[in-house]
Amino acid sequence: MADQIFAIIMAAGSGTRMGAGTPKQFLPLGGVPILQRTIERFREALPQARIVTVLPREHFQTWKDLCTLHHLDCPQQLVAGGITRFHSVRNALEAVPDGAIVFIHDGVRPLASVSFLRRLADQARSQRALVPVVPLTDTIVTDSGEGVDRSRLRAVQTPQVFRSEDIRAAYRLAYETSFTDDASVARRKGIPLSYVEGERYNLKITTPEDLRLAEALCSLAQ
Repeated sequence: MADQIFAIIMAAGSGTRMGAGTPKQFLPLGGVPILQRTIERFREALPQARIVTVLPREHFQTWKDLCTLHHLDCPQQLVAGGITRFHSVRNALEAVPDGAIVFIHDGVRPLASVSFLRRLADQARSQRALVPVVPLTDTIVTDSGEGVDRSRLRAVQTPQVFRSEDIRAAYRLAYETSFTDDASVARRKGIPLSYVEGERYNLKITTPEDLRLAEALCSLAQ
């Protein structure tokens, strides 16, 4: 029997860096909420995946209204976010059984390609944890202006993919400020990580400039 696939879509942030009155996950991208585009991409790539959407509890109804308005007919389990991303993921993992493959993805990364998501699903059947990375292209310096060898550095993306029993056990650890993503939690637990090729345009929409770039990329894809 094939492993169940769960996609945890993280959208519990307030999006203050966007400078908008609306949380960034609800902002329109090509006329459709960013979060909807993210979920629809997963549904296209992995239609068997069960979607767990993590939101601020006070925005549950906001999201339900947007789904109705934009005709997003996708079964989802809504989970309330916690005080940090770590606690939000921990809450979401309560909805995931053992024996599953779990994608944990930023809700504001709507441009991951169908082929990329399918490739990760295929690789996850033989690897315990997958972390997509891309090379850095900018010159990197320290605070003192000293150059850093960028050939040894990579930018980490999502979705990060795990065996459910592994990542659930990792998130039972006590919270540490060094837990910046799911891979850092898994590493602390001793789960072996496999770093795989990410996608250059799988950007996280954080600022107005990111949104404008995503709009341009969506226009090119049409």
